[in-house]
Amino acid sequence: MIIKVLDGYGLNPGDLSWRGFEELGELTVYDRTAPQQVAERAAGAEALLTNKTPLTADVLEALPGLRYVGVLATGYNVVDVGAARARGITVTNIPAYATASVAQTVFALLLAIVHRVEHYTAENRAGRWTSGADFCYWDYPLVELAGKRIGIVGFGNTGQATARIAAAFGMQVTVFTSKPAEVLPAGVMRAELDELFASCDVVSLHCPLTGQTRNLVDARRLALMKPTAVLINTGRGPLVNERDLADALNAGRLYAAGVDVLSCEPPRADNPLLSARNCFITPHIAWATREARMRLMEAAAENLRRFVAGEPVNVVSL
Repeated sequence: MIIKVLDGYGLNPGDLSWRGFEELGELTVYDRTAPQQVAERAAGAEALLTNKTPLTADVLEALPGLRYVGVLATGYNVVDVGAARARGITVTNIPAYATASVAQTVFALLLAIVHRVEHYTAENRAGRWTSGADFCYWDYPLVELAGKRIGIVGFGNTGQATARIAAAFGMQVTVFTSKPAEVLPAGVMRAELDELFASCDVVSLHCPLTGQTRNLVDARRLALMKPTAVLINTGRGPLVNERDLADALNAGRLYAAGVDVLSCEPPRADNPLLSARNCFITPHIAWATREARMRLMEAAAENLRRFVAGEPVNVVSL
């Protein structure tokens, strides 16, 4: 089997092994592939692996020998699944490989906002504490999470993991979910979306990106939030209207935001969140711990192995 990886660098910048794929066929790995290079590089492949490189209907049509597409992520909107299905191409994804890492990042962002550790580290290295008149100082409100209410939008694997960490901090957990209240864990309350935004001190987004959830957080919904509240987005960038969020932050209508994802990645230089007040941004790294990437690599190889054996799993092209 001829196997090609179109953009392997994100998953494996050199600290992991492609051995699981090498055992299944002739493997070629490209670190990155520009859109205009896809057709040429993918030519002759029976199995293609992609993370963020789009596979459009036109590209798939130009690859008559292609039998399998493995998406090296959970989201698979980079592949025209309808076109793949029509051509008999199996498409798989990798669910739930980064649950713990993403939930951890939610609190990395939240703790950065409420304690500003990097700010104080920089100030102290510059001599501010040693030259100070007092035994302590602080520039920003210090917030205790215990007793605060966190609203979790979407209660799948990552939302549930986030809820468990929040409970360990002593936070009250409210969720927006299609799950009935009687199946929710003890201590977890269910609320409608607007009620959640209005009542919670922290709102964390964990829902998929669909036509219904695009711009879920817009000016109207931001206006419901407390001016002391924090928004966290480790889900999908387009869940949030970035201009509306920047306006709310700059006007002081929302205290802070922590985001790991943006609507366009890498972002344009004029993205309003890059200069917004109290906006903490990480470069889409919630998924990228070595442990999570190892799970992803193993699961991706197993997906292809099961396809070769005639027992495909994690198929999204049914």
